[in-house]
Order: sequence, then structure tokens, then C-alpha cells
Amino acid sequence: MIVGITKKIAYFYRIRFLKWCVVFSLLLLTAGLFNFQVIQSWQYVDLASRNRLRILRISPPRGNIVDANGSPVAINVRTFNLCCYPIELKKGNNMKVTADLLARYGVSMTEEKLEKLVQKQYSAPYRSITVATNITFSQLTQMIMDNDFKKALFPMVVWKRTYPARSLAAHVVGYVSEITREELQTKAEGDYVGGDIIGKNGIEGVYEDILRGTAGEEVIEVDAKGRKVRDISYTEPKKGANIKLTIDLEAQQYAAELIGKYRGSIVAMDVNDGSVKCLYSSPSYDPNPLTWGISTEEWMNLTDRRERPMMNRAISGAYPPASTFKVVTGAALLEHGIATSHTTVNCPGYFELGDRRFRCWKHSGHGKENIIKALRDSCDVYFYDLASRMGIDKLTETAAKFGVGSKSGIDLLGEASGTIAGREWKKKRIKESWYGGDTVNYSIGQGYVLMTPVQILRVYSAIANGGRMLKPRIYADAPTEEKTLDISSEVLKLLKVGIVEVGSVGTGKRASAYGVNVAGKTGTAQNSHGDDHAWFVGYAPVDKPRYAVVAIAEAGKGGSAVAAPIVGKMLNYLLNGTVTKTENQENK
Repeated sequence: MIVGITKKIAYFYRIRFLKWCVVFSLLLLTAGLFNFQVIQSWQYVDLASRNRLRILRISPPRGNIVDANGSPVAINVRTFNLCCYPIELKKGNNMKVTADLLARYGVSMTEEKLEKLVQKQYSAPYRSITVATNITFSQLTQMIMDNDFKKALFPMVVWKRTYPARSLAAHVVGYVSEITREELQTKAEGDYVGGDIIGKNGIEGVYEDILRGTAGEEVIEVDAKGRKVRDISYTEPKKGANIKLTIDLEAQQYAAELIGKYRGSIVAMDVNDGSVKCLYSSPSYDPNPLTWGISTEEWMNLTDRRERPMMNRAISGAYPPASTFKVVTGAALLEHGIATSHTTVNCPGYFELGDRRFRCWKHSGHGKENIIKALRDSCDVYFYDLASRMGIDKLTETAAKFGVGSKSGIDLLGEASGTIAGREWKKKRIKESWYGGDTVNYSIGQGYVLMTPVQILRVYSAIANGGRMLKPRIYADAPTEEKTLDISSEVLKLLKVGIVEVGSVGTGKRASAYGVNVAGKTGTAQNSHGDDHAWFVGYAPVDKPRYAVVAIAEAGKGGSAVAAPIVGKMLNYLLNGTVTKTENQENK
């Protein structure tokens, strides 16, 4: 009897337990359904939408770039990109079929390369990626007729950058190319995606935000097989703004003819507002292959270590300024009271400091020289002697006012600051003390001081305009920026008299043989790798200065023989519109 009752009780508890299990399961199921269908319903609706929606990013045309006269230097041409969706490409054997299709019609592609492209550009399965660029209309027509084309690919019209001026404006305009992974990480999220084109150098790089425009977007609905069903939305891409330069393309062409075979640069600037009329670096390069696709041979030529065509020597080439620096030394001597207009130094052809003898370029000597004659004759001994008495500290103090050792601020990428040197610099860099001989060399623009052509151009422009240090600019709509040169007007007037005589009867008189009277200074810089570099910098007209021009010809040997005629001819062109035959033209 007792055993029977015990069995009934045990059976009752088991039934009760099972009932609670069923109730709990139902409650759990209800909670799950509520969670999925109510609380998280938007997520699954979104997933379903993504599975049937495709979002196409439409790249905008970049703004055009034109020279001062409206001639195009960077424009867009219409080409085609081949795009696909990662979600479709990864289905079945579509990856291999697509790679084989592209290879059949002249696009270098393998399955492995295609997989890397997908990985690089992937952001979401429903966002399109680009697998081939620069497709011609003829290529596209042939591909579309191929049955394999419809499996994953679709064409997109794109605008491709081209540079009609080719090598004439390469260092000014720069070029565009596909954005790198490192650049993507530094850009604002969402503004750029893999495969976008971005300015890499020159105006293209500096004014990327103005030129690039705003990308558009097209959203379409597709069926289960990925075929388009209908358009959902369309946002039209906005073209980038156009940019006008201060550069004169005809002046660029003339500069290329003038500098000829020499490595170096020619830069011309308006001394009143800082607008750069010419900035040519030799040798130059054609930027088009960097945008459209470059061959191994073309890349080898661009990276030649001797010629270095991609180096913008006008802003990145740091050279000893040689005798062009003597106006800075002269300003320091006058500013610090070491010399006046009446102070003279006898030049026997050499200067002795301790047991060392420093030669003047004229070994027979110049005789008695004051500041005006010393500039006119480019007498080294005058500056050796007085700079030794003054010392390097006062000299570098004045040099800093003229922008030595500082970037000019020109709106181009890659500008070098040059080297102002001095006691602390030498101690830190070379682990040596500053010696008197260092000051002697420094006084004539040799030794440790280094300047770029644009820096030297600013110095002479400031002398020409009466003491305004201008920021060089290439973008025509950029405002004129300047600062006052903290040098007295009396000092600047004396320097002007000296460099006017240089261009009329002194070492630079050949610059004034081409239709304009030029004030300026020659320079012959020592070169440890070969022949001396030839400098000349000058401005014109001398009575009412308008343009300043600097030229450097690497291994040109003499500033008066090589660089001075280049500057004189360029100033004649800028002021009178006259093109003087170059040696290259005369030899044809």
C-alpha cells in the first residue's frame, strides 16, 4: 500500500516538472520571437535590403587646371572602368571566369591578382569595386558581347586625368594616382574609398580639396540572380572647381628651350604681388604615364639617380648660393655698422686668415673696393675681410631676415628649407666648433650655407620692391601674402645701386644685352661632383621693377657666361613679349 502511494507521488512530480519545462520553453520561444521580430526586426530588414540592393559609387570629374592665359594644363577625358560586387564575384567560379575574361581582352589579370584587388577595395559586399581601369570603348564593346561578361561585371563611365602640357608644367601641376592604403588612413572617414584617385604632387596635391569634387551614388534593386530590377535613388556627382594658375605656359616652354641640356631651374616672379610666372625644373618628365599606367622602362627613367627628373629643383634643390649671397652679407655689414658706403678694402687677389690664404676669383686683385664696387666686381676679398671682423652670428642674424634657412611657403609640395648653419648647427651636425675660415667661406655663399632658387628669388624681389618679403604663389586666386623685411631702406638702396651696376658694367652685364636693363648678381658655386654651378638672379626694369628671374645651370661653370643670358632673355620675354633665339634654336 505504502509503495503504491510513493510511486504515485513520484509520477505526479515528474508530470509537474515536465509541465514547467514545457511552459518555460514556450516562454523562452516567445521571448526569442519577440526579440527577433520586434526588438531586432530593423536589423534583419536591413540585411534583407542589403541582399537585394546595390550601391554604386560614382567618382566626380576633377576640376580643370589652366594657365594664366586659359590654356589647359590638366583636363579630364572620358574612359570606362569595369566594376563588380564582391558578393557576386565570390559565387561559384566567377573569380576565375572574370580574370580569364579580362586577360582575353588585353587587361593584365590573374585570379590571384583579382583576389588582391577585392581585398584592397572591400568595404561591404553590396558596394561595388573596380577591377579594371582605362578601358576603351572598343575594348568594352568586345567584352560586352562575351557571354562571360554578364556573370559579374558591369561598366562605369569615369573621367580620367590627362596633361596636355606634358613635361612643360609637370613640376607645377603634379599628377594624380590611385589612393594608397596609408593615405586612406589619414583621410576623413567616408570621403575616400579604395580605388579613388587623389592628387599626389604639385597643384593637384596642394589643392586636392578644391579639385576633387563630390562623389555621387546610385542605388539599384536586384533580383536573386543579381540582375537589375529598378532604380532606387541617384545622387549626381559634383565636379571639382576649376583652378587658374599664375604660370604662363609659353614662358614655361621658353624656359625649357633656354636651359636646354643643363640640369637646373628657371623661376620668374612678379616682385609686387608674388605671382609666379614661370617655374621650370630641368630635366622634366611627362606625368601622363603616372596616371594612365607606367611601364618598367618609364619608371626606371623617372627614378634615374643622376638626372632625377621628378625632383623639382626650383624648390627642392638646395645649392651653395655663391656670389648671389653677397647682397645678404653686404646687408649684414651695413646693418651692423661694420661698413658704410665709404668703407674700402684693398683686394690684392687674396685674403689671409692665420696660416690660410683665401683667393679672390680675380687672382690679380681688384684694388680698393667699397660696397658698391665689391658687388659690381663680385670681389671676394671685400666680403672675406669685413665678414671676418663681423663674425658669423651677426651674419646669420641678417640672413634669417632674408628667409635663409626657412621655406618660402610657395603652394607646392616638397619645398626644402635650405641650410642657414652657424655655430650651434655645426656643433650639433658635425660635432665641431665654428672656425674663422667657415665665416670666410660663408660670406661669399660657399661652405655650409645652402639655398633653393625660390629662396634666392625672394631675396632679390625684396630688394627690388623696397623691403617686402613676398610669399610666392601659383594659384591665381590665392591672396598676396607678405611681411616687412626688417632692413633699413638706406641699406636696400645701397644694395640696389650695387646690383644695378652688376647688370650694366659688372659681371652680369650680359643679362642686359637682350632688350632690357637688368639689375642682378652672378654666382659660380663650387660643386664637389664636377664643374661649378652657374647662377644669375636679377630683376627689371631697374627704375620700376616688375619681374625677378633666377636661373641655375648645374655644372654650367660660369654665372656670367651661362646663367646671365638666360635671365636677360626671360626678362625680355616677360616685359616685351620678345623671344630671343636660344643656342638650341640657332644650331637647328
